[in-house]
Parts: sequence; C-alpha cells; structure tokens
Amino acid sequence: MDCQITVTDFVERETAIYVKIDVYDHQKNQWYQEELRFLGELLYGELVHPKKSPLTEQCRLGTIAYVRAYFNR
Repeated sequence: MDCQITVTDFVERETAIYVKIDVYDHQKNQWYQEELRFLGELLYGELVHPKKSPLTEQCRLGTIAYVRAYFNR
C-alpha cells in the first residue's frame, strides 16, 4: 500500500460511527486529516469520495479497505 493510515479517534452513535483519520499518501508526499462516517454499512467523506478525494486512487482504495476492516463493516 502506498499510504499510511491511522485512526486517531472515533465515536459510535446508534448505527453511525464518526471516525477521525490521518492518511499519508506516499506518492503525493502529503498528510491528510479528515472525519469519515459510517451510516450503517455506507462510508462517507471527501477523503474516500471517488471524485472529491485528494488521495491517489491506490491510497483512496487502500484507505477504504483499511477503515472497513478496522470497524468490521
């Protein structure tokens, strides 16, 4: 994976999980901080959005896979 991912904090409320995450994209040599959220099984946030994400595609997909596995979603 071409990125480093760290979940720094999260809060669960009913079926929602709010996640603070730090991602380092090695190809862009850039750190990103953002809040993502699970509503049920759906993951939301600009960092993982296919058209709005500043991450490289490989890092974006790696971030999605990591967060889904971390929260078993």
